[in-house]
Amino acid sequence: MSEIKHAIQDYYPQDLAHCFGCGRNNELGHGFRTGWNGTETLTVYQPPEEYTAIPGYVYGGLIASLIDCHGTGSASLALHRKNGHEPEDGVEPPRFVTAELNVKYLKPTPQNTELRVTGEVEEVHPKKFNVHTVVYADGEAVAKGVVVAAVMPDNFGQS
Repeated sequence: MSEIKHAIQDYYPQDLAHCFGCGRNNELGHGFRTGWNGTETLTVYQPPEEYTAIPGYVYGGLIASLIDCHGTGSASLALHRKNGHEPEDGVEPPRFVTAELNVKYLKPTPQNTELRVTGEVEEVHPKKFNVHTVVYADGEAVAKGVVVAAVMPDNFGQS
């Protein structure tokens, strides 16, 4: 969304930007984008109508995917900043993978509303971060989650 000027996903290496949730190289994907909003991270997303659970409500799997990608993107932002960089400075950011995903649905998520996802990052190890995430619809918390994000190994995806 235009609110996020410098999303970390826009700067992932070309060969590691295919994620269905947040990869800029996946034309069929969701296109989630995560950036800084002060000391919190932010993803803003308008779910398409086809992600319906029951009429009027968003499919919970989409919410889990949103939390997942927001978590790994937030961890990347945090480590990049810890290393003295911001997304737009031209230094390749670190990539993370999900080690664990915990989602708690607080109430049904209404369709036809913009979702705002915020995150707070907690470093638990130099290569592992917990990202505490809340999803809001119309200013109300509808889901929350914790993503345990681990730095992607150098050989990840190689056979």
